[in-house]
Amino acid sequence: MKRINGKEAYPLTAAQKLHFYYQKYCPKKQVLNIGTSLTIQQSLDFDALKQAVYQAYDRCETMRLRFTEDTEGNVWQYLAEREERDIEFFDFTGWEGWAAEMKMREWTSVPFVRYDSPLNRVVMIITPDGFQGIYLLVDHMTMDAQSLILFLKDVIEIYCNMKYEGIEYPKEMSSYLKQLEKDLAYEAKSKAQKKDIAFFENLISSSEPIFNSAFGPMKLEAERISTGNPKLRAVTNTSTNVEADIALFELEAEPSKRLMKFCEEHHISMVCLLMMGLRTYFQKENGNEDVSITTTVARRATLAEKKSGGTRIHCFPFRTIVKETDTFLDGLKIIRDGQNQIFRHANYDPTAYYAYRRECYHLTPGQTYEPMGLTYQPLTTKDKGLDRLGDIQYKSAWYSNGAAAHALYLTVMHRAQDNGLNFSFEHQTGVFHYEKLQEIYYYVCRILFQGIEHPDRTVKEIIDTV
Repeated sequence: MKRINGKEAYPLTAAQKLHFYYQKYCPKKQVLNIGTSLTIQQSLDFDALKQAVYQAYDRCETMRLRFTEDTEGNVWQYLAEREERDIEFFDFTGWEGWAAEMKMREWTSVPFVRYDSPLNRVVMIITPDGFQGIYLLVDHMTMDAQSLILFLKDVIEIYCNMKYEGIEYPKEMSSYLKQLEKDLAYEAKSKAQKKDIAFFENLISSSEPIFNSAFGPMKLEAERISTGNPKLRAVTNTSTNVEADIALFELEAEPSKRLMKFCEEHHISMVCLLMMGLRTYFQKENGNEDVSITTTVARRATLAEKKSGGTRIHCFPFRTIVKETDTFLDGLKIIRDGQNQIFRHANYDPTAYYAYRRECYHLTPGQTYEPMGLTYQPLTTKDKGLDRLGDIQYKSAWYSNGAAAHALYLTVMHRAQDNGLNFSFEHQTGVFHYEKLQEIYYYVCRILFQGIEHPDRTVKEIIDTV
């Protein structure tokens, strides 16, 4: 910690460093922008909503987070005392729905000023279909999806406390700075950090993974030919064209409930089930039992971590070897055990993971074993307290910022209105087209429902069926 311009400033955390470096080298600087909206089918008191936003700003330290650069070029973070910007208002009444969405995508594609400047934007909106609420844009170095949803939920609950009897004022948020100090203490060569380093270095060096493509084994074969290495297991999976879009597929409420019920009955998390669907798809396309996909860990086990805001996501390669003779349920247990191991050591710096692996297997820049990443977001804005408002319809939406550092990234979230699952495929448009993503979604769903209906079937039997 040091003082810069009269402010207490702190170094970046491991999670922030990962975002900072890929933003630094990405040609489209909006790559860290996260744009979303939450609206309800009701006329709002926008003066009261504005006050609710101001109160939520005061309660959530990371909405006042700033970054600065010292004279040596090091990046630090500090808190502004308060937010005094006017909360904007935009009325989309009379617009076509697609045009309103394009306008919010346009907002999402504008990069923030990186240093000593606010890194979020709130706009109160009325949508073309008459829903009213908030568009929120944040920088990923200050918030992840969970803290973003928590902020929106806080705004709603503060507003409802103002306008409705019987709705309690929400409990205080946790301090981001206190949690930040704990994270930095861990990173300062603590005993826990040393244990995590030993675990991951042993895991990485145990044996080499292999790349599996959504387009089959041709990409790996082509790289083997171009390098003259017939035993190559990694692929260069980067692109100079980082233009991106989001393809959204909505799974209806009833089949979504069936997936959740299966998870509950078999003591399996939803992220394990989704991972089983994805890795089985890649196994089908490539013929490999060895599949790696990037997984994300929210690192919000304690109440303080859940309510401190900020970005706590750590992304790690997650490798599973599931034989064709293993049953669907066997595969889920392999995934569950592997995920539990990673969760226990998830404070480890992901950039250190990739650096160690690159050295261990002599990878060239851009080479990887993972064709895509997966995030499951269980937190929703529809929670107890809000159910007292009756059958008011909610809508939530996520907007592409037009850039992506990775070829393919799947985020699975619950819809506010019916708790069904939304599959959002963020993809580089030069690599993936909508029809291919539609195919991936179709086969993953086929695998998932075949699996939950016949968990004792082997992986081969399920692949043959779909």
